[in-house]
Order: sequence, then structure tokens, then C-alpha cells
Amino acid sequence: GEISCALEEQLSFALRPAFKNYYELVTVSALDREERAQHTVVVTAADAGSPPLSSSHTFSVDISDVNDNAPVFNQTSYTMYVHENNAAALLVGAVKATDADAGPNGKVSYSVVPARAAEEEPCSCVSVQSESGGVFVLRPLDYEQLRQLEVVVSAADAGSPALSSSVSVRLLVVDENDNAPLVLHPGAQDGSPPSSELVPAGAAAGDLVSKVVAVDADSGQNSWLSYQLLRATEPGLFAVGAQSGEVRLRRPPSERDAAKQKLVVLVRDNGRPPLSATAALSVLLVPGSGDAPLPRQSPAAGDDDGSLTTSLIIALVFVSLLFLLSAAAFVACKVCKRKELSGGPVLYGPSSVQSYVADGAAAGTLPHAYCYEVSLTTGSGNSEFKFLKPVLPSLPAQHCSAGEREDHAEEFPPVPMIMGDAAFETPEMRSVGQLNGF
Repeated sequence: GEISCALEEQLSFALRPAFKNYYELVTVSALDREERAQHTVVVTAADAGSPPLSSSHTFSVDISDVNDNAPVFNQTSYTMYVHENNAAALLVGAVKATDADAGPNGKVSYSVVPARAAEEEPCSCVSVQSESGGVFVLRPLDYEQLRQLEVVVSAADAGSPALSSSVSVRLLVVDENDNAPLVLHPGAQDGSPPSSELVPAGAAAGDLVSKVVAVDADSGQNSWLSYQLLRATEPGLFAVGAQSGEVRLRRPPSERDAAKQKLVVLVRDNGRPPLSATAALSVLLVPGSGDAPLPRQSPAAGDDDGSLTTSLIIALVFVSLLFLLSAAAFVACKVCKRKELSGGPVLYGPSSVQSYVADGAAAGTLPHAYCYEVSLTTGSGNSEFKFLKPVLPSLPAQHCSAGEREDHAEEFPPVPMIMGDAAFETPEMRSVGQLNGF
């Protein structure tokens, strides 16, 4: 009467005795519905007789789903393209995510989220359809203002709690040829007509007359510019560089050409369809025999540099002349002062005074306006003038104080000599030779 049970498959399940002939079917390992959603279990019961008898029963075990899988995108990132000036609510692509769970746990919905946590709102110009994952551009874009943008799309399931994942979507704006070339030179500013270019009569073929400068706000081949001469007073006189925009002479100007030439240059981009603009030039042919040809290269500021150099040289010469004149005036003042000092009163030494007195005595007269006092010493043999003082003509003649010698030797009393118109002689007065002998 004893019964034993056995399983044909013992991978995930097992029988555990409960009470007498009762057994429990239990799991022995974790079950994953995403790997195997249903298991078939066969239980066999056999007795202990001889021969033993048995019977079997098959059980079907279904694994229920739990939300243990987040949605997974089929790409790690997405790159989409949109042409500028697009229509509103334009579909530019789609994102796709799958969830391995079943039922609500595997239902995915999409949304645009901020690219960074610090941002409060996502980009307002891009939207994603919540069920299909389609990406839409809500408003027209301008390539010249916005060339690319990046948004983050999130995919979340409907489980509890919900699981989600995100992916980066990069949207590139494709340039369209929507900007015509803009002519920078020559161009009328403030409504005034453009200035005229001068061409001398002696200009040669190939000389540069002017240059048309233009820009295009587009990019790529849409911004490639070409130039051509559209109209001209003398079409055979000028040529325009197709890539450079330089206007040059095709031949030397002649007297038969009109003095005032008008040119119209067409500037065209390489877009599809191409856009264009025109530049008007005015050229004046200067009569006469000009010896200096126009420069063959692009115009430079040589004239301005030459005038600046000339001004600097003139200023340097002026400063140098001013310095030399100042130095000459200073030297002349010094020389004049020295001459004035040398022409003033001079204090004569003893030898010069002696010769002057001797000359006066030999002539018999001395100037009456001066008084001289001579001190003589005994035994010295030399004469010395101690003091020389002018006497004003309006005052009476005064005697000057006698000088003293440093050696305190015995001196003769001073002998005053007043020079007048008549000759005089005193006993103390000696001849000129005697004075010189002293």
C-alpha cells in the first residue's frame, strides 16, 4: 500500500512529502517568465507491490509576470535631419523601445524630458508622440540662427512602480538657399551714390580698377559666389574676375571712350535655385598722359602711408631747426654778456697803475677826476699802489688814507697828487724814472 511519487523533470520543481501519501510540489530555483513562461510537470505515483503498479498526472505551470524589465531602445542614440524653413508639426523621425514584460508592465509610452537636471522644461520646438514615438518639429527653423539641437526622449512602462529609460535625439538643421548675396563694396551708404573710380589715360591692360566684395549668409555651396559683368557703357573695356570680383581693364582706354563709364556686376550664389544681387560701379577716365599705371594687385593704402611719412619728415626737420636756433640764441646771449663784462671798469694791478702814472707824469698832466695815493717804503726799492678810488668832479678833492704794509716797516708820509689842467712838482715828487726805480 505504500505509494511513491517521482517527477520526470527535476530542473525547477521538486516533490516534498507532507503527510502519509500527500506530497507538495515546490520550486527549487528562481523562475524567469521572460525566459520560460510555462512549465509542464509530470508526476508519477507507484506502489510497492510486485509487480508495481503506477499512474501519472501532468501539471501545467504558468509563470505570472512582474515588472522587472525597463524599456530598451533599439539604438543608443538617434540623429535626425530637418531642412530649414520647414512646415509646422513636421514629422522628422521616430524612436522605438521595447519592454520584455507582459501586459501593462510591457506597455511603453514616450515623452520629451529636459536634457539636464537643472533645466525645468524641455525644448519647446520638438515633440514626440507618446504611443508611436514619432518625433515632430513644431515650428519652422532657421539655419542661420539654429544649426542643431539635442533633446532627450524617455520611454516608460505602465508597471507599478514604473520603469523607464532615456535616449538622446540629435536634430540637425539642413541649410537652404534662402539668402541672396549681400554686396559690401561698392555700396551706397545713407542713400548717397557710390564714389567713382578714377582711371588715368595711361593705364594699361590688366590694371585693377575696383573690386566687388559680397558675402552670403548661407553655408556650403549655397554661399559660393561668382561674378560677371552684366552691363557696361563700353563692354569691351572692362573684365570681371569670375571668382575674385576684381574689375580690370581689358585694353588701355582711348580718347574715343566716354569719360564716365557705368558698370553693373552680377553676383550669384551656387544654390538651387541660385539667388543673385547686382553692384553698380562708376568709373571716370582721366584725360591726359598718365605715366603711373594702376596697381595690378588689390588696392592698398600706399598713398596714405606716403603722406603720413612726408608729414613725419617735415615735423622732424622743423623740430631740428627750432633746436638749432634755440642753441644759437643761447650762445649769442652768453657771448654778449662776456663782452659787456670785459668792457666795464677794470681794477688794475700795481704794474699797470705804475705804467699809467708814469705816462701821465711824462706828459705833465693826469686826469683831474682821480686821486691817487702812493705809499713808499725806505729801502724797498719797489713802489706799490695800495688804493685806487675815483673822485667825483662835483666834490672837493680829498686825500685818501695811506695804506700800511704787512711787515710794519717805516713808511714815508703819503704824498697826495691832485691831477689838474696845470703841471705841478713837489719836493717829494720824483721823476718818472725814479718812480719806476722804486
